Amino acid sequence: MRASSKSAAGEGGRASRHHARLREAITGGSIRTTLLVLALPVLGEQLLNSFVAVCDIYLAGRLSKEATAAVGLASYVAWFGSMLFALVGTGTTALVARCAGARQHAEANRFTNQSITLSILCGVTVSAALFLLAPAFARLQGMTGQTYAMAVQYLRIDAMALPMMSIALVGAAALRGAGDTRTPMLVLAVVNILNVIVSVALVYGIGPIPRLGFTGIVLGTAAGRVVGGTLMLVVLSIGRSGLRLRRSALGLQREPVRRVLRIGGPAASDGALMWTGHFVFLMIVGRLATGELQVAYYAAHMIGVRLEALTYLPAAAWAAAAATMIGQNLGARHPDRARRSGHEAVLQCGVLAVLVGLVFLSCAGGLFALLHKDPLVRQVAVGPFRMLACGQPLLAMSIVYVGALRGAGDTRFPVLITVMGNILVRLPAAYVLGVLWQWGLWGVWLAMCGDFVMRAALAAGRFARGRWIHTRV
Repeated sequence: MRASSKSAAGEGGRASRHHARLREAITGGSIRTTLLVLALPVLGEQLLNSFVAVCDIYLAGRLSKEATAAVGLASYVAWFGSMLFALVGTGTTALVARCAGARQHAEANRFTNQSITLSILCGVTVSAALFLLAPAFARLQGMTGQTYAMAVQYLRIDAMALPMMSIALVGAAALRGAGDTRTPMLVLAVVNILNVIVSVALVYGIGPIPRLGFTGIVLGTAAGRVVGGTLMLVVLSIGRSGLRLRRSALGLQREPVRRVLRIGGPAASDGALMWTGHFVFLMIVGRLATGELQVAYYAAHMIGVRLEALTYLPAAAWAAAAATMIGQNLGARHPDRARRSGHEAVLQCGVLAVLVGLVFLSCAGGLFALLHKDPLVRQVAVGPFRMLACGQPLLAMSIVYVGALRGAGDTRFPVLITVMGNILVRLPAAYVLGVLWQWGLWGVWLAMCGDFVMRAALAAGRFARGRWIHTRV
């Protein structure tokens, strides 16, 4: 027993020394190396997330086009929930990072406790709203019959697990702000592995486990979310990276709540606007044709978006690393180092995005053949997807620069980026090219590329001007 305690103490000491060294590196070490150290665990986490999403699409693709369409819609709605949770998560990262950079550890811990309470309130509210709105979401996408029933079932079961997802995401945001990107990766790795195992077991039935088909996909997803939130609460209750939940600190306090929401409010509004634009975009995709061709277009779009996650999820990893570096360096009064950190993050992620784009160009046919059994889906998707591959570096650039701005607390300008790119470029271009001119997926995915160009130009220009350096949090 004594030996075990010594071992645990040794592990805890090594972890503490690791985080202490990392905190010093963030404000004084090699920018390139430190960004990689921060980003790679988040990248691992994001790739696991991508694998789960691709696994869900794969399982649905083995069942039917209707199942693929339903899972695709549900993933968009869950994404909407995560956008709304940015109301808490974005402010948490920015404030914890500033406090950590200024070595104000008690304040960082106070913001973490307040944010977890806010995450619970936000999660319950979003869960109730999405549960009630599930039929409306399916109808707005023109779904009927079996596709409608599948979509509503998935949305409602998944909605009940969203409060735990909110806790996991906000807890991860706090840890990243403190410079700890490894713990969220480990927590979410467990979640994602469990998701895949449970989904596969319930879809096909293994041993005494009943074969549930489509229902098994959503039950696996919900199980992963519940376990993720629970694990995050356990980690923060034990204490990690100087952050620890304390019952006396969980009651809402006006000043920290106001500061978290002041930063996170624009980010949540940005997320809501972005999601609304994407949802309307989906409605346009659902009206590119009629009958079997319409279902094929919709399924192909959902697969294309899941594959594109191999770009935007790594971009989110470097955006998170940039947010930590920038927030802590601004807190430590190193603005030039903060600026260089943002540009370096874009460079590193841009190289990865180019490689992903080359894979998409060369392997588009094989990827769609792997993920769907219907030849019509492959027929309508492969050519347009190769075009979409060319826009991946711009997509990565826009995501990383926006993440960098948010890390500095500049959350209002990204709202304008969303309006200009999504509302003024993507939607009208998709309707004209895809519906009026009947270019199918060529038209709507060309509109997506136009959106990438606009976002990348606006985000890069804002970051280069440097006004974000003077943002007060």
